[in-house]
Amino acid sequence: DVQLVESGGDSVQAGGSLRLSCVASGFPFSTYCMGWFRQAPGKEREGVAAIDTEGRTNYPNSVKGRFTISKDNAKNTLYLQMNSLKPEDTAMYYCAADSCPPTGPAPLITPAYFFYWGQGTQVTVS
Repeated sequence: DVQLVESGGDSVQAGGSLRLSCVASGFPFSTYCMGWFRQAPGKEREGVAAIDTEGRTNYPNSVKGRFTISKDNAKNTLYLQMNSLKPEDTAMYYCAADSCPPTGPAPLITPAYFFYWGQGTQVTVS
């Protein structure tokens, strides 16, 4: 069975940093595209970072320059480094996995693209 387990969420002050991790199992991690998404109460889930098998990434303008996605295929682990955190970054953060689109990483920032999801880890910025 596919499993995605996130960790690293915490409560931090504005301007601080966090690194989220997502350990994957049950599928060929190195051949899948991965994404990080977030959902705040009362808001729709939105993409914050995505990466394909060639290391190409995609970020929305709201986090570009502050968030960095990476993956360690040897450890089956996806990371999200978050710097210069703002109160509006407060949300539940989820990782997601699916086979890669043929057109490049552009579709990966859309939640509807992904089938496999983790349970989430809470990030609170005050």
